[in-house]
Amino acid sequence: MDKLKIAIHWFRRDLRINDNAALYKALCSGLPVVSLFIFDTQILDNIKLQIETGSVINSLKMTDANTAETGDKRVDFIHRALSAIQQTLSHNGSSLLTVNGNPVKVFEKLLSIFNIVTVYCNEDYEPYAIERDNKIETILNKLGAKLVRVKDQVIFEKREILKSDGSPYTVFTPYSKKWTEALSITKDESLRPYNTANHIDNFISLETLKNLLNGSSAGVGHNKDEPCIGLLTLKQIGFKKTDLELSGVVLPWQDGFSSEIISSYHLTRNFPALRGTSMLSTHLRFGTVSTRELVAIALEKNRVWLNELIWREFFKMIMFHFPYVTDEPFKKKYRFIQWRNDAAELERWCNGTTGYPIVDAGMRELNQTGLMHNRVRMITASFLIKHLLIDWRVGEAYFAQKLLDYDLSSNNGNWQWAAGCGCDAAPYFRVFNPWEQTKRFDPQMEYIKKWVPEAVNTGDDSGSNEYPAPVIEHKKARERALEVYKNSLQIDPD
Repeated sequence: MDKLKIAIHWFRRDLRINDNAALYKALCSGLPVVSLFIFDTQILDNIKLQIETGSVINSLKMTDANTAETGDKRVDFIHRALSAIQQTLSHNGSSLLTVNGNPVKVFEKLLSIFNIVTVYCNEDYEPYAIERDNKIETILNKLGAKLVRVKDQVIFEKREILKSDGSPYTVFTPYSKKWTEALSITKDESLRPYNTANHIDNFISLETLKNLLNGSSAGVGHNKDEPCIGLLTLKQIGFKKTDLELSGVVLPWQDGFSSEIISSYHLTRNFPALRGTSMLSTHLRFGTVSTRELVAIALEKNRVWLNELIWREFFKMIMFHFPYVTDEPFKKKYRFIQWRNDAAELERWCNGTTGYPIVDAGMRELNQTGLMHNRVRMITASFLIKHLLIDWRVGEAYFAQKLLDYDLSSNNGNWQWAAGCGCDAAPYFRVFNPWEQTKRFDPQMEYIKKWVPEAVNTGDDSGSNEYPAPVIEHKKARERALEVYKNSLQIDPD
């Protein structure tokens, strides 16, 4: 007897059922849909290594006690989002299929168990994801199945927003103008929600799923690459529950969302002591909220917030068109900056003991919660690069290790912006003055007092008895940075 033909929806950066483009197309395929999530061991093993060794910053051989955690907030967040999905599927008589393993090997296993016609997934634009998906597509095609990648996490992707000559934009302002014009033309189609509720009965039934797995070596999930009906526990994938609540990120996203904050976003977004930002960056990163829904809200509520959503897409397309930026500066001449890379000063930055209260507050917020206010991210990044002359890639790696909302393209793009070496970057001679930034954006020191209560002096470089003196005086640091940049940029790369 022929096996039942099925379609698979592969959850990745789209951890929701509502308004999920690839899931909708799978449910409309006419085939029973198996909902799959793979705990990618290539990614998880790297996270475990970071926790065990204490830091990803091996180049400077720095130890960081703050990373000796009992778990990873991102993995915990993913697991909680999957729990919500599993609850919905269970309520409708179905179930997730979860696997802990290498995605390529997982699909080789699944193809031996199921009669897979199509695997639907939402497109990912990062280099690792593209390589992974291409490999899986080849495996599927060899056995007569296919991989269908669907646009979902962005409004416009790949080559949809290009210059008149067909080349990609490398400056944000003209890109955003073209993006906005394109949306005004395609708004109804681009922002149309995918109503999966109308097709919820097309999920495979739990009974059928069990029957298909019956007699195979699968179903218990004790071994890597082996599928399990239901959601694997954190313990089964080698992780533990974390203090995720400290981050202030809640599930579902609507529970922590305030339309009033979006309306006043342009007035409040730069003040870290206020609740003046959307707190949706983690939800956007893992797809627990629809980008289409947020863009629709932004169009109605606040164009400044919309601009931030466009920046997110800009960085994704930069990485897609120029994948070398994952390791190298976008502007090649910045390869020759003579970084100091002092390990002791890096450790002070990581631990929030630089003697600059606004910088230290940001780093302590990051270490404790996994998040940092957007304005303070710019200040701390500028400080590491310009004041300490530490390679921007070191800071990028630390943020990648710590941030709950870590997104490769945005993290990379913003660090290159701060270093002056990216596309549409801040000029290299722009050096944030932490004291002036404090006066402008935390004048009552409310943010600083929360995270660095011992820092009582914020108006000068004198420090206090309880609080360390500044690692370097601002004027001296600025002059040194300008000199190093100027001299390094005179080197002929040819």
